[in-house]
Amino acid sequence: MKRPKTYTAKPQEIKPSWRVVDATGQILGRLSSQIAKTLQGKDKAVYTPHVLTGDYVIVINASKIRVTGRKLTQKIYYRHSGYTGNLKSMLLRDQLENHPDRVIKLAVKGMLPTTTRGREMLRRLKVYAGESHPHEAQVPRTTVER
Repeated sequence: MKRPKTYTAKPQEIKPSWRVVDATGQILGRLSSQIAKTLQGKDKAVYTPHVLTGDYVIVINASKIRVTGRKLTQKIYYRHSGYTGNLKSMLLRDQLENHPDRVIKLAVKGMLPTTTRGREMLRRLKVYAGESHPHEAQVPRTTVER
């Protein structure tokens, strides 16, 4: 009796597509987990852990995301320059006003693997605060988020 062979995707076989996600009214964590699954390729039947099978994701209207609870006033983002005494902290509310693209990018980064492959996946994420993006030449398709 012959057993069926397991399919493993090869890098030259995978042709990534481009997807546009509108973040208007979306909850940050739920949106980020959907984006992370798409970047990893876990929404495809040909998912292979050691091969980059995910798609490119373009997020528009990043400034219009929602958060639940009191995260706007309680969640704090930290960054450090490496010099003594240069630990900077910023509330989520301030971060959304100044750099709304970083909020989504950091949320998705925390959901991806901390490996070389994870950094490659994060490079495929393009986040824009407004409605327009410079990737029309790639003919992205619009995905409908729940």
